[in-house]
Amino acid sequence: MSSRRVVLNLALASLRFRVAASLASFVAILIGCGLLIACAGLFETAIVLQAKPQRLASAPVVVGGSSGFKLPDEESEVVPYAERAGLPADQVAKIAAVPGVGRAVADVSFPAVLLRDGSPQGSAVLSGHSWDSAALGGYTVRQGAQPTAPGQVVLDPATASAAGVAAGGTVDLVVDGRQQSFTVAGIAEPGQAVRAPAFFFPAADAQRFATHQGRVDLVGVFPADGVDAGELAARIAGEVGGVSVLTGDDRGAAEFLGVDSSRLPLILLAAVFGGMVLVVMALVVSATIGLTVRQRQQEIALLRATGATPKQVHRMVVAETMAVGAIAAVCGALLGSLIGDRIFTTSVSIGIVPEDLVFAQDIIAFGAGIVATLAITFAAAWFAALAASRARPIQALAEAAIPSAKVNPLRRTGALVFAAVTVLLAATTVFMPADSAAAIGGPALLTGAIAVALIGPEIMTFVADRFGPLIQRIAGRDATLAVINSRTRAVAFAAALTPITLATAVALGNVYSETTAQRAQVSSYAGQLVADAVVSTNTGGVSPDELARIRSTPGVGTVSPLVTSRGWIEQPYDGNGSDPLRLFGVAAEDQGGTVLATEVTQGSLRNLSGDAVALPEGVADDLEIKLGDRITMRLGDGASVAVNVVALLDSPSSYPSMVLPADLLTAHTTAGLPDQVLVKAAPGQDVDALMSTLGEQLRSFPGTTVGDDGTLARNFQAGADVEALINYLLAVLAIAYAAIAAVNTLAVAVLARRREFGVQRLAGADRRQVRRMLFIEGGIVAVVGLVLGIVISLFTVLPMAITTGEIIPSGPIWVFVAVVVAVFLIVWPVTALAGRLAMRRKPIEAVTLPGQ
Repeated sequence: MSSRRVVLNLALASLRFRVAASLASFVAILIGCGLLIACAGLFETAIVLQAKPQRLASAPVVVGGSSGFKLPDEESEVVPYAERAGLPADQVAKIAAVPGVGRAVADVSFPAVLLRDGSPQGSAVLSGHSWDSAALGGYTVRQGAQPTAPGQVVLDPATASAAGVAAGGTVDLVVDGRQQSFTVAGIAEPGQAVRAPAFFFPAADAQRFATHQGRVDLVGVFPADGVDAGELAARIAGEVGGVSVLTGDDRGAAEFLGVDSSRLPLILLAAVFGGMVLVVMALVVSATIGLTVRQRQQEIALLRATGATPKQVHRMVVAETMAVGAIAAVCGALLGSLIGDRIFTTSVSIGIVPEDLVFAQDIIAFGAGIVATLAITFAAAWFAALAASRARPIQALAEAAIPSAKVNPLRRTGALVFAAVTVLLAATTVFMPADSAAAIGGPALLTGAIAVALIGPEIMTFVADRFGPLIQRIAGRDATLAVINSRTRAVAFAAALTPITLATAVALGNVYSETTAQRAQVSSYAGQLVADAVVSTNTGGVSPDELARIRSTPGVGTVSPLVTSRGWIEQPYDGNGSDPLRLFGVAAEDQGGTVLATEVTQGSLRNLSGDAVALPEGVADDLEIKLGDRITMRLGDGASVAVNVVALLDSPSSYPSMVLPADLLTAHTTAGLPDQVLVKAAPGQDVDALMSTLGEQLRSFPGTTVGDDGTLARNFQAGADVEALINYLLAVLAIAYAAIAAVNTLAVAVLARRREFGVQRLAGADRRQVRRMLFIEGGIVAVVGLVLGIVISLFTVLPMAITTGEIIPSGPIWVFVAVVVAVFLIVWPVTALAGRLAMRRKPIEAVTLPGQ
């Protein structure tokens, strides 16, 4: 039998004698593999972006507006628009004229919401359509007839059931922001399951209700007989410029808003989380495997003494670890599928991605996760086995060989490098814009944790030497042996120190940097506007009739629609790329003032009408734009608009906003109606009385609410919370993984000390004293891990606070308290349980056990 096979058989046979250590490695690798596969699935979802069409499923080819903004400085990169990019109505004829097109059906969508007992049912979506576009979804009238006369509508079966009506009945709808009654001409069954409600109107009514006159949202194309859809799509793309032509599952991106724009958030989510998991997994797996190998130092030294070569020992350790790793990776594939689906479902539920997007996780995602897991496991085993294989044979004669706490020069140099990188990242963050500072400062958490992992044993030795007397004075005589153990077993304690430090740093750094940035963002955006009352609606937008009613309300001073979107300065190009600036649309300043709270440094907001813009002074200075210049802007729907700079604003440097006339910006939003209306009271008017009067005046407009001046901040906060929730989710997963690793390493370290506890008990110590010693040891590790984690987190949190204009980070204090409590709840219970298991045997039996 070859020596290689003998080593392999020995490696496999020895696994059953080290169940606890093998289980610790198995759990660490299993969870790490599952998280990596979940990240790979998210990344694959972002690349594929599958969203099966529903209402457009019957049209083999769908033509829409431009898919996104081609960045001037990165022509290969296209950033999706914030709004739906439509098509000029005259494009329909051009598409229909392309050879091979059998029929081209234009689709126009507008807000339409069902009313039941005077209350809107469901959220506002673009559910109103012309009856002609029913062919795109294969709708067939099952009851009644098609809508032909004004005031008629056709409902889908689900909507008719929700409204409790049949053909011939009447239904109340809010269309184009106005409540109206319609006669139900018929009930139409779609060709396949459709999630969103649909209201089909006669062509004349649809044209009247459309919020974007002279424009269609998309065109469904039916090829002529014998014409392939793919070939026809290529032909249309070649002959009709400035359009996106979609086939297959790609058609879902044209039907469902937000599919294209979810690509970047998903890629960032997968990349940031994946990178975090890779680093955490490398630290956790390395610490766990290193600990299990070091606990076998005497066994390995004995093999060397009986003739095994360093190469054979190295091969045996690697083979053992890879056997466990391979099983864990295979099991991790199932876990990765469950975790990935759960993360994606959570992302959908909190609004990060649209619910119509399909989670894609196939063989590529599983393969990538498993390969990465095995590579990390092999590297950790290889380096751990390298040190073990160099054990001197004479060490086999030592009853209690304790590894040295000194780290080699290479590890010490690596720790210094990573510590320097941590400081450099923190220093760089201070000079970064607030909206991109997190991406730069966030990695400081990981580099700091790596530095601690590399010199963990020396840190534990330093703590024992420097603070040992203090610990003994606080904890009493039982602390004497605990301090000694903290020094002599510094290598084992360092394995538990690493995940505790990592969990603390990630928890505090992620949460408090996010809450600090979120507070600054909300304060910045809400601080640019001022209002005594805020009128909002959930029916798709505020109608002109409702706006007129608000203006005529007694006690009202200034009234301004508020429209929000995102866009770029195209000429001269602002360089914002994938992170366009926020756009505000408000009314020009009048005698009652303005709702814009930002100070005007040059020009006047009285000129904010027509093709005009008010720019933040910082943005104007960076692009050398002066008052009166004419610039070109790319708005949220892809329209390129030339505007005059009529004012410069002293906007906050962290989160500036460009201000356009409300009418101009509204025309380039998806709904075509303002989101909210800001109201300022007339001089001498009581605000509470004004809000009460507005509520009475707007009672006839369903879905309308009147809020106080804090509504703006709450609305911005709600949007910021959506972005923050996913960061919290990722932090929780990383913390949970690190916590499980800490439990693993602590349990293995304590269970390996059965003989030591037996000797102590034979020398006169009782179980209670040994447990107290273990609690003090665990407390030392917990406190050191907490202190290091807090220090590392400050390298992310403090620079974030400084770059947002704050001095002290903001966030709930209970998070800090919860992290501290959680660390001790991780350390002490597992220490108690492992200690109890380690002392189950009688002392004399424990002393005769093999191992340390």
